[in-house]
Amino acid sequence: MAQLFTRDTQAIFWNNNTTAIQRMLDYDYTIKREKPSVAGIVAPTSGNKFEKFFWGGDEIMIPLYKNTEEAKAAQPQADVLLNFASFRTAYDVTMEALEIGGFKTIMITAEGIPERLARKMNQAARDAGVVVIGPATVGGIVPGAFKIANVGGTIENIVNSKLHRAGSCGLVTRSGGLFNELSNIIAINADGIAEGVAIGGDRFVGSVFIDNLLRMEENPNVKYMILLGEVGGTEEYKVIDAIKSGKITKPIIAWCIGTIAKYYDSGVQFGHAGASANAERETAESKNKAMAEAGIHVPATFNDLPAKIKEVFESLNVPAIPEPDMNVVPKVRRSKQFICTISDDRGDEATYAGFPISSVATPDTGKGIGDVVSLLWFKKQYPKWATDFIETVMKTVADHGPAVSGAHNAKVTARAGKSVVEALVTGLLTIGPRFGGAIDGAAQYFKHADDNNMTPKEFLNYMKGEGVPIPGIGHRIKSLKNPDLRVKGLMDYAAEHFPATPLLDYARTVEALTTSKKENLILNVDGTIGILMVDMWRALGYSEEEINEFIASGTLNAFFIVGRSIGFIGHILDEKRLAMPMYRHPMDDILYDVPMAEKI
Repeated sequence: MAQLFTRDTQAIFWNNNTTAIQRMLDYDYTIKREKPSVAGIVAPTSGNKFEKFFWGGDEIMIPLYKNTEEAKAAQPQADVLLNFASFRTAYDVTMEALEIGGFKTIMITAEGIPERLARKMNQAARDAGVVVIGPATVGGIVPGAFKIANVGGTIENIVNSKLHRAGSCGLVTRSGGLFNELSNIIAINADGIAEGVAIGGDRFVGSVFIDNLLRMEENPNVKYMILLGEVGGTEEYKVIDAIKSGKITKPIIAWCIGTIAKYYDSGVQFGHAGASANAERETAESKNKAMAEAGIHVPATFNDLPAKIKEVFESLNVPAIPEPDMNVVPKVRRSKQFICTISDDRGDEATYAGFPISSVATPDTGKGIGDVVSLLWFKKQYPKWATDFIETVMKTVADHGPAVSGAHNAKVTARAGKSVVEALVTGLLTIGPRFGGAIDGAAQYFKHADDNNMTPKEFLNYMKGEGVPIPGIGHRIKSLKNPDLRVKGLMDYAAEHFPATPLLDYARTVEALTTSKKENLILNVDGTIGILMVDMWRALGYSEEEINEFIASGTLNAFFIVGRSIGFIGHILDEKRLAMPMYRHPMDDILYDVPMAEKI
């Protein structure tokens, strides 16, 4: 892996740090990336499904997930984990990600992970071939391609430091703060950086100086390298050995900060956990001297570093890098109040889930209302067997006569002289737990029983314990001897066209037990519809959690609402066509029991 990141690299961001994520997205927009660098966010305590962020002046939605496994499964292309967990949980998050697999790079911001755990974590990553940046780091950047979180600071500072496009320098530092400062110094005295990594300030970090410099040695975009070390540790000596063995041939400029430590009588602990010399060999002065002796360009002082960078860069005669076109992030941005993910009316032709209406609405397309429902309700193109089943369901539930509550309400309202929409609403308002609700209930309870491997007898006992009659079982008129042809039609269709019907098969075993007690305790049309909807979604590849969500959100009742609206409107138009008068219920059909009120 000669280069850590590309313009196609995407990350999973662990912890919903909205400020850092927005900075990444602003960078993406500025450099004209085709897709956001953050594919998903792990937010274990959030109940939301997404977070809105700005993309230039517009907004995009980044999905939220409860854990890393769920996020990785949903975003398999994201091969970078940005671990912004606290030092208490950062180790566990990293180890879980290594176990899940599929990550090439893991960055860890937390400072102070116990050293025993840090060493174990870093070794596990090396064994898995995963590059770890950190702990205690601000991350890294490949200018013009991908940047981690807050590296480089604001967009203005990024552009001033030439971090919006690739330069010629490979930069590796311990310090995150000095990383930004050095980026600016390099921009002023050279042409910017091709790749930069702040390896982290803890004593034990994942990828060390030599790991990153060897990778940059293989990167043709890197013409020379800069190493900024500090007092403490011996990692710089590995770089010296690589130069002596010929593994590194590109020019290196280096400096270890902390030379002031020699003026103190006792040991000095600098800002980083790793910035403490435990032997003469670990002092900044000794390391600077050794690096200079190995042929590394070491300035006399840190203040001489800019001049040394300019000197080495100019000696390389690197061709000038053209400045790319950039987007400008608006200064003022306004968050949208509504979100629509199913249709778009802004272009020349409105679309359903990305498809022009004409591609599904005209007769020659061969598409039906089931196709429109699959696009607008589920944002997917269902196969023909599924869309035909949806249409079959709607036709089956369209009307069950004028006596049911919804049709009755609609007819009474129409006779009161109200409009079609007013009369329709009064009918629709009766749909709920007692009218149409058996479809929802059958799907919910039969699926629960099937998911929990209940036998039919256990299921009946469970429902008895719940104090709920089994939804979808029982009919006033139909029985084993007088079967419901609508149920037979639905089952025959499923047998011929569905890939499998495991829940219907289970429901039939329950029906065999209930009908042994009473012949009319059959699987009725509502139950058959609800159960087959679950089988349809399973066959289409939805997860059990997604199906449970469909049931809980009232999706099944929505099929009943759309289908029954056809019948309600038919009754309303029938009343108007017949010019029926205002309805008054006959008094002989009312039980009057009105005693005289007591006087208080």
